[in-house]
Amino acid sequence: MSYERKMFQQLAMPTRKEVEQALLRALLKHNGVIKEFGSGENIVDEIAGDFGLNDLQRSAFLETVYRKQNRVKKAYVWHRLLFRAADSLAKENLISRPTQTLQLTGKREWMLTEKGFDEALRLCKIPSSRKPYLPTKSYEVQKIVKRLIESPEPKNYDPFDRDKKIVKTTRELALRNRAFRQAVVEAYTYRCAVCGLKLQSPDSLLWEVEAAHIVPRFSFGRDDVCNGIALCHPHHWAFDVGWFTVLDDYKVQVSPRINRLPSDCGKLERFDLFRVLRSGRAKLCLPNRNEIYPHHNAIRWHRENIFYQRLL
Repeated sequence: MSYERKMFQQLAMPTRKEVEQALLRALLKHNGVIKEFGSGENIVDEIAGDFGLNDLQRSAFLETVYRKQNRVKKAYVWHRLLFRAADSLAKENLISRPTQTLQLTGKREWMLTEKGFDEALRLCKIPSSRKPYLPTKSYEVQKIVKRLIESPEPKNYDPFDRDKKIVKTTRELALRNRAFRQAVVEAYTYRCAVCGLKLQSPDSLLWEVEAAHIVPRFSFGRDDVCNGIALCHPHHWAFDVGWFTVLDDYKVQVSPRINRLPSDCGKLERFDLFRVLRSGRAKLCLPNRNEIYPHHNAIRWHRENIFYQRLL
């Protein structure tokens, strides 16, 4: 028995398999990414707390003697066990290694893969049907997000994807749909661009905000960030059906048909969803980078084809 395994046994540490499963559950809880297992990292203590590890189990360390260099290297037993479990998950292609994630996001983190995402959902007993709506990152989806965010905005942007297939849903399309959703809501920092609402579910798995297409999918709208706006559920619906639109200076314009609504419609208790936007001063809360602002060609199409600009 190796020195390392002997220490694991003497300290009655959790099995590697148990730690692997705990890591997958933690990754799902933390939107698909966790930092490396350094001292002081919250994730190290969080998973230790899940197992109820005592002070000795958390603070015991392994000693490796390098005789040629006349030095002794110390490593916490618990950190080593976490690394062994993560390394095993990476070998099974359930997570990406920090060196891989660094090249993709610039951060040294462990990240779920699509295979690991599916396994984490199974462990947490979450139906796979919820997968498309979760903001959880996966390595494959983040590669698409990176392309969407970093692709230069063409001067003559065409918001229509005329080759898009709307009948057949492939794995590639499913990944791209999730990438569009993640790229848009992250660009708007999980806030509604109209009212600023930012709200997460109690289990931290879902955000209220949605990624709205400006030129919608049924009109073959592209899954590009500049053809998207982050909107809360009520404002997403209102935008899709034409109650309001966006001008070239990113101000919000409300349909004059709002005047026909009964006074008790369009309200959440005392908050009026639409009439408050009629001042002409309401403006979208936009991303930090103007390269991913809603493109004028897309919002112009929405004004001309979706928005009800007449009182008739």
